[in-house]
Amino acid sequence: MKLFKALTGIAGAIALTTGSAVADDLRWKMPVAFATNLPGLGSPAAWVADNLNTASDGSLQVRVYEPGKLVPPFDILQSVSDGKVEAGYTWIGYDQGKVPAIPLFAAVPFGMKPWAYTAWYYYGGGHEMLQEVYANKGFDVHAQLCGIIGPETAGWYAEPIKTLEDYKGLKIRFAGLGGKVLEKLGASVTMMPGGELYQALEKGTIDATEFSMPAIDQILGFNQVVKYNLFPGWHQQFTAQYMLINRDQWNKTTDAQKALVEASCTAATTLGLAEGEYKNGKVLAEFQEKGVQADQIPRDVLKQLQTVTEEVLKEEASKDADFKRVYESQNEFLKTYKVWDTRAYVPTDL
Repeated sequence: MKLFKALTGIAGAIALTTGSAVADDLRWKMPVAFATNLPGLGSPAAWVADNLNTASDGSLQVRVYEPGKLVPPFDILQSVSDGKVEAGYTWIGYDQGKVPAIPLFAAVPFGMKPWAYTAWYYYGGGHEMLQEVYANKGFDVHAQLCGIIGPETAGWYAEPIKTLEDYKGLKIRFAGLGGKVLEKLGASVTMMPGGELYQALEKGTIDATEFSMPAIDQILGFNQVVKYNLFPGWHQQFTAQYMLINRDQWNKTTDAQKALVEASCTAATTLGLAEGEYKNGKVLAEFQEKGVQADQIPRDVLKQLQTVTEEVLKEEASKDADFKRVYESQNEFLKTYKVWDTRAYVPTDL
């Protein structure tokens, strides 16, 4: 973290000598979708705001508003686009109803590992395509990848999942494209913010839920209501968060301020992934002491889920040109990446 602060501090020093001193000072309100005490998911937003305030020497000040304090979590995109707030920090998959291609930038069932996704995003044209996808649907935002974590769990259940039939009729909170997969299997899928999930489980409004990785789920207390936490997180092998900035506000920034946003968000992406990877193993190792059954979904069920996922992705691609273009770009990258991935890394059982 000291290295990242040093690097962005250097960027800030450069900014002071390349024009930001004569630029208008900017004050951005930034509502967030996740509490900033949630590791890897919410914590990067607070770090970015603090770093921008410091590295810009006050020329770009960002104030974070916890979920619901200024804007409801699911309204962040619209509020930023309309200029009601200057910026927001969120998981953009919440907006798949407005922008069908957006989940491909947020979490893809049976999709890329986090580092593979960042490879495609930074070097495979993903960042540029994301701006186009928003613009094509009429949203005036600049989107910057600003956090990523590894796999979520496959959710919290009163009973384990043994067959696809177990999803039929299940009232479950499930996000993004994974939710569409479960709907195809007969589940009753709903979406609600993380802060509402414990009470919904406790009251029986939902039978099961997914939300995030173990280090986050334990904070939300799901294990106090249901005891089966299933793995792997097939529906979200990576979860990417973004800083959304109103397009007019982005255009007001100097080149130096833009560089600071980009550098801070890139650093936050690395830090968010590192924080999750550091904390999850310890939490998972302690589950048994808390009466949690950390079970694996049977491999044959995973294969069937993968088949249904492929059907859903093809259906979505047939309905939206942006979805099709992004989906094809990711698949083209994976053709060669898999050659590297399968050969270069030591098998996990060694």
